[in-house]
Amino acid sequence: MEIVLLALGGMVIAVVVGTVWYMPMTPMGRLHMRYLGFDKLTPEEQKQKIEAAKPTMWKTYLGQMTLSLLSSAAVVAIITMSMQNGMTFSAALGFVLFNWLCFVVPAVGGNILWGNCESAIAWKKFFSDIGCFLVSFLLAAFLASLFV
Repeated sequence: MEIVLLALGGMVIAVVVGTVWYMPMTPMGRLHMRYLGFDKLTPEEQKQKIEAAKPTMWKTYLGQMTLSLLSSAAVVAIITMSMQNGMTFSAALGFVLFNWLCFVVPAVGGNILWGNCESAIAWKKFFSDIGCFLVSFLLAAFLASLFV
């Protein structure tokens, strides 16, 4: 039960980090808006796009929350099980970072390579996205370590 509650806490952390990370007034948010093509739209067209997306936005957030729950469950399981078996937090964190490096980084990179990303912003978008995941993973790991 503890892992489930901590995974839910990690999901909330990931949603908050992602929301703040991609806010339009942050450098990463402006980059993301450029990635989405908002920089080529007039303010009126931007407003129309936002209004058109509002009715289904709850589905998008629900989907993202589900995905965040899955990744935070993995982080929490790695940290709690490792520490319960006598590992230090830093050693357990090494496993989390290894998983981030081996799974998240290639997945984000593949999405950038094969997606519709302008070559001028591809590297910035790549580092922004993996950075967001890294911060979320680190915070979820820290949260989990507090309850072991």
